[in-house]
Amino acid sequence: MDSFFEWLYGLHVSQAIRVDFLWFPLFESIHVIAITLVVGSIAIVDLRLLGITSDRKSVSELLGELLPWTWGFFVLAIVTGTLMFISKAPDYYGNGSFRYMMIFIGLAGVNMAVFHLSPAYRNVSKWDRGVPTPMQAKIAGGLSLALWITVVFCGRWIGYTMM
Repeated sequence: MDSFFEWLYGLHVSQAIRVDFLWFPLFESIHVIAITLVVGSIAIVDLRLLGITSDRKSVSELLGELLPWTWGFFVLAIVTGTLMFISKAPDYYGNGSFRYMMIFIGLAGVNMAVFHLSPAYRNVSKWDRGVPTPMQAKIAGGLSLALWITVVFCGRWIGYTMM
């Protein structure tokens, strides 16, 4: 694995990101904005699932409005994150905060997949509006919120542990 990360580190684009004072801060700024929009839009849905906010809109409406934006900004976050990663691939790969962040992103994805395949989500039309949210949906929303907050914490912590 180390040779793969060294290869990434040696790519022309990786060197350009490291050497030019503009690229890394630019990618990092775009990445932070994209992650903020991803986590913010997910939090709106999660808080709705928990019954805390947005009760005037159904879960279906929220997902229909927010999901395309969430995925678009998630792709932007992946692209900018990948560009930052390759600029210092061996360092990032060896960083515990980075590894934990990736694990928690994966767990958030699994949580989302499990919820979207669950009977609660398949029957969303029965509880979409005016009916209490099923416990399975509340658990999925609460877990999602906790996982994404942890992702943000780990991502921010990377900056303090990369030396």
